[in-house]
Amino acid sequence: MAKKEACKKCKFFSDGDTCPVCGASSKTSTWQGRIYISDVSQSMIAGKIGITVKGEYAIKVR
Repeated sequence: MAKKEACKKCKFFSDGDTCPVCGASSKTSTWQGRIYISDVSQSMIAGKIGITVKGEYAIKVR
């Protein structure tokens, strides 16, 4: 199974060539940790790290 790819700019996991959140085309398979934000308005973590769209994010990317 191939490792998921995360956007280098916003850390969002996506399958396409461009990121649906920020529009960047630079992706990487070198990441550590995952977090899933299901309710952006109620999540303290999403507010602290600036996430505005629900979904799965990498914690650290290179």
